[in-house]
Amino acid sequence: MKRPKLKKASKRLTCSKRYKIQKKVREHNKKLRKEAKKQKVRKVKKDPGIPNAAPFKEEILREAEHRKLQLEELKEKQKLTKQKERAKKRKLEAEKNDPATKAKKAKKEQTVKKQLKSTSNKDKNSKTLFCSELKKVIEASDVILEVLDARDPLGCRCLQVEETILNLEGKKQLILVLNKIDLVPKDNVEKWLKYLQNEFPTVAFKASTQLQDKTVQQKKRRAASGAVDLTKGVTCLGSDFLLQLLGDFYRSRGTDDAIKVGVVGFPNVGKSSLINSMKKMRACHVGISRCTTRCMQLVHIDKSVKMLDSPGIIAGSLNSAVSLALRSASEMEELVNPLEAVNALLKHCNKQQVMLQYNIPNYRNSLEFLTLFAMKRGCLKKGGVPDTQKAAETLLNDWTGAKVSYHSKPPEQHKFPSHLSETAVAERLKEWGTEKLEQGNLNTIKNVKCPNMASSIVFHSTGPTDGVLDEGVVKEPDEGQDEDEEVEIGSEEEEEEELELDEIKPKVKKVLPVDKASNGKSEEKTTGAQSTLQSQVVPVSIDFSSSKKDDDAYDFNTDFN
Repeated sequence: MKRPKLKKASKRLTCSKRYKIQKKVREHNKKLRKEAKKQKVRKVKKDPGIPNAAPFKEEILREAEHRKLQLEELKEKQKLTKQKERAKKRKLEAEKNDPATKAKKAKKEQTVKKQLKSTSNKDKNSKTLFCSELKKVIEASDVILEVLDARDPLGCRCLQVEETILNLEGKKQLILVLNKIDLVPKDNVEKWLKYLQNEFPTVAFKASTQLQDKTVQQKKRRAASGAVDLTKGVTCLGSDFLLQLLGDFYRSRGTDDAIKVGVVGFPNVGKSSLINSMKKMRACHVGISRCTTRCMQLVHIDKSVKMLDSPGIIAGSLNSAVSLALRSASEMEELVNPLEAVNALLKHCNKQQVMLQYNIPNYRNSLEFLTLFAMKRGCLKKGGVPDTQKAAETLLNDWTGAKVSYHSKPPEQHKFPSHLSETAVAERLKEWGTEKLEQGNLNTIKNVKCPNMASSIVFHSTGPTDGVLDEGVVKEPDEGQDEDEEVEIGSEEEEEEELELDEIKPKVKKVLPVDKASNGKSEEKTTGAQSTLQSQVVPVSIDFSSSKKDDDAYDFNTDFN
């Protein structure tokens, strides 16, 4: 009998089982795709090779082998560089941990710091750089313009600079330029011109302070449009006459080379604005802050004249407090405290005129004046406390800038300095022409709108300011020259009211709490927020009077018990 054949197992599955298998397959394939993406595994196609029928088969194969060798060499080089870098990193990590290497590094850092300190003396804000740049300007120029503030011309003069200019070889010409004549009464300007003309040729000048043209193209467009701005800040007076004088000097030399005119003076007297006015465009950077010009700058005015801008002359520390307040380079070094500077400034001014100028009531000392001035200008700290430091700085900026009108009277008797003689002055004035100078100055003064004598503050000058010329060395005045003494101002009562800054400092008095037993009244309950505010607030009272107690003063402990 034949055995019956075994039936094959059926492949039929239930739907649920089949769906599960399909789902697992899908998940597995998805997982493989994710891993392939992470590893960025790409299927490299096999190189089919070069068919035997192709021409130049052997040459192509040689080139391919040569390329393979080059790639292998590059890979080896890269491996070596990586190994070297790793070795360097290991060495550096080992050196960091070693104490000997740390000590060596510390020594190196100290030496570098010392070198930086030595070089910091020649940075942009240093005395040495300012003095060297000033010397460069004086040596390179044929004519030197010493710019003076018309409000205090004697205080803006530096006799050391004048002496060095006259002693240099080549007979350099020196001209005094009386700038900011629009801030001084006309009579005072005329008197100062007569006084200064006894020593050097002097030119009256009013520089433009609001020039808008930064480039020559803007200047040409404004000239083509015909728009003329005749406001007080834009108008410049005296530039044509000064340019005429320089042109005459150029023609008298008989050479084709243009003359170089150096501009010298203390900070904020208007050196850069004078050059901008002569050029009739914004060639030099101008600002309210002192020492904006930090290096020599050459400006071409025309074919015959080139002007050299210079940094301000540094005032020596041996000068009076007023001259340091108005002439020192406060941004470069803090020679004078602003509060002390204002105190010295107020002593040299008429009290009533200062009160009228700033619309401030009567004050007893400089600190009280600054508190009133701070309240007037809105210079307040947190909590409404007047910021006297900021008020002093704004006041000094007003006096050194072109905001406040004040004037000083020239000396009644003229005395020649030790470095000048009558014969030398007469020869110098003949070269420039005294009649020409007088006529040109009269024409400029006629067109200037000057303030009245009543609206201008009378300022008592302390005389010429000593300058630093050789890396922080101050040249003392000559023995024959009389040292300037401070002028006594005001009545005896005002002098008694003026106090020293040590006594002027505000004194804080804590108000003593009154005993609860004396009142007998129960205090009201306060909330948590009110109690915290009361604990933070401390009642204070500022006393501007001197350290001595008045007879009318009272005390809570004695008078209210």
